[in-house]
Amino acid sequence: MNLVDILKEGTFGSLSSVINIGKIVIPLMIIIQILKDLNILRKLSNRMKPVARLLGVSEESTFPIMIGLILGLSYGAGVIINSAKEGNLNKKDLYLIVIFLIACHSVFEDTLLFVAMGANGWLLLGIRIITAIILTSFTARYINKALFKS
Repeated sequence: MNLVDILKEGTFGSLSSVINIGKIVIPLMIIIQILKDLNILRKLSNRMKPVARLLGVSEESTFPIMIGLILGLSYGAGVIINSAKEGNLNKKDLYLIVIFLIACHSVFEDTLLFVAMGANGWLLLGIRIITAIILTSFTARYINKALFKS
């Protein structure tokens, strides 16, 4: 193989990967925008309130967690910052939300991308969610409460 063949194969291979990623990400982002516009994400976060107790966070934390789970860290961070500025979250909640989302964020997009590459989606999703719940619950129970005075 000469240099031209290598560059041609690399270019077409990369373009093919970008197109495959776009086939997943673009429709997903459209669906997420529709869910946001219809306030379905807010309703889903209200159903997650029992999960808040399991994670050791306040009920006000469910919306930022839901957004981070679905939309990822970039958009989730904006919602978390906004909630913190509004005074809805205390330092402990912020800390625990970040721990949870570090282990488990953008579950739909990331899982679909890895499935497109051949990974077992259910296994990947299950491991991520279980790890995030265990890590956050453990941290909520054993952190030094003096560090998180509101």
